[in-house]
Amino acid sequence: MARTVADHLVATGHDVTRVIASPLERAQETAAPVAAAFGLEVGTDPRLIEGGNAFEGRVVRADPASLAHPRNWPLYVNPLRPSWGEAYRTIAKRMADAVRSVLPDDEDGGEIVLVSHQLPIWITRLTVERRPLAHDPRRRECALASLTSLHFQRRRLVGMTYDEPAAALVADAQDVTPGTSSAAVNTGGTPAGGRTRSGTREHPPLPRETPTPPTAASALDDDHVADA
Repeated sequence: MARTVADHLVATGHDVTRVIASPLERAQETAAPVAAAFGLEVGTDPRLIEGGNAFEGRVVRADPASLAHPRNWPLYVNPLRPSWGEAYRTIAKRMADAVRSVLPDDEDGGEIVLVSHQLPIWITRLTVERRPLAHDPRRRECALASLTSLHFQRRRLVGMTYDEPAAALVADAQDVTPGTSSAAVNTGGTPAGGRTRSGTREHPPLPRETPTPPTAASALDDDHVADA
């Protein structure tokens, strides 16, 4: 799927000048085909890493009821923060900082691809759209191999697009992350819009004072590429 995203970026004439990824191995592997397609090396930024979670490493798919065990109750005290992991506001700030740090000073600086993970990318989008950060993970529009792109003019955020260039492959995949995607049908979920998505969906221009987090593209499993 990462190769499909890379081919899509080349075929559609994107001018990618930098590729930067989360330090997690799966994100680095996702970034590699994109970097290779443009003759670049993969950089690393720890601010793009997945959100911290108290349930990390636990296998719960086989026994979801284990989440209701009394030992976990203290983790559910504040779902708006959330109390079971890294604060949404903290994720939003570090992602915004990561994007601001790579934005070119002129309009000829090309495009920067940032490879992150589903939660940080979705929090970034909620921030940009000025929506509450607390959300239902099952309703994230951040599918496997998708691209969520933020568009800037002279460092000012002016719009956003969302695309799923590998929708055909996603339909045959097993989706192990929450959110809406074509792969969700294989695990009992609901595809985004109830169908396999393809093409690009435009979002309206954003206010001048909107914060400047990254353009994001999800590619392969829960790794997401961000294109600023």
